Amino acid sequence: MQPHFTGTCLLIDDVPRLAGFYAAVLDAEVEGGDPFARVVVPGAVLSFFSRRGMEAMVPGSAVSSARGGVTLEFRIADVDACHERLLSQGVLILKPPTTQAWGRRSVWVRDPDGAVVNLYQEV
Repeated sequence: MQPHFTGTCLLIDDVPRLAGFYAAVLDAEVEGGDPFARVVVPGAVLSFFSRRGMEAMVPGSAVSSARGGVTLEFRIADVDACHERLLSQGVLILKPPTTQAWGRRSVWVRDPDGAVVNLYQEV
């Protein structure tokens, strides 16, 4: 069987806060709570696990987990409509809707832990 990428898990301190942020940005629901939650979108799962929970399972495993050292990308249907919705929610916009030369229109936001979130559509 070939590997099939299904998602990623962010190691964080405040699971409800970050899961709630992504649920609002992605217009999805949070499943679970502290110490583990997830937001399911078509094609993948974004999971959140507390550093404290990870350390309890495997001592020393969360020591090197960096904050904000990742960019998460989500293909969406309408960047401009998403941008307006995020503005109304008070989400920090890093880069307003812009069309890149390689054929993507995207808006960038920052999550509460510092990661960049690229919400894009193919043009």
